[in-house]
Amino acid sequence: MNARATQSHEVRIIGGLWKRTKLKVADKPGLRPTPDRVRETVFNWLGQDMTGLRCLDAFAGTGALGFEAASRGAAAVLLMEKDSALVEQLQATRIQLDASAVQVQRGDGVAAIRQAAPASLDVIFIDPPFDAPLFEPALAVCARALSAEGFVYLEAPKAYTDELLAPASLQVHRHLKAGAVHAHLLAHLAS
Repeated sequence: MNARATQSHEVRIIGGLWKRTKLKVADKPGLRPTPDRVRETVFNWLGQDMTGLRCLDAFAGTGALGFEAASRGAAAVLLMEKDSALVEQLQATRIQLDASAVQVQRGDGVAAIRQAAPASLDVIFIDPPFDAPLFEPALAVCARALSAEGFVYLEAPKAYTDELLAPASLQVHRHLKAGAVHAHLLAHLAS
């Protein structure tokens, strides 16, 4: 196997306690880990130090976003994933890293957001498969679960405007386009 093929099947944690640790990327339809450059920007937006924050990676996949948050000190990170093989991989990574702040659950990301206690989450990561009809249902339930100063990270194939987000009581705080990816940091709609 050449080096290029090997590189495409792993991503690295880019900061914090587990900086440079490689995470395996399973060959699954719809699984596209957040590119390093985009993750670096997102964690610059969120702040390098995430000490004490409570996070939910609603469509965890490789867990790159959630493990990155835990690596930077997040107090609690819930990785939700529907695919049982990916859940097993996430569990193995959690054990390998001795990531005590990370919890892995098999289940529906939208339901996990909906079931979170009001204002209990500081960061919600929404990065479902681009061809799945999960963006609007996930966004619709975020505002209730989000703490007053919290953020939603949204990775999507299109740009979301304040007008599109208003029904979900969210607004764009930051936006970046990198190739086919639109990365958004969303906050509560200003009253």
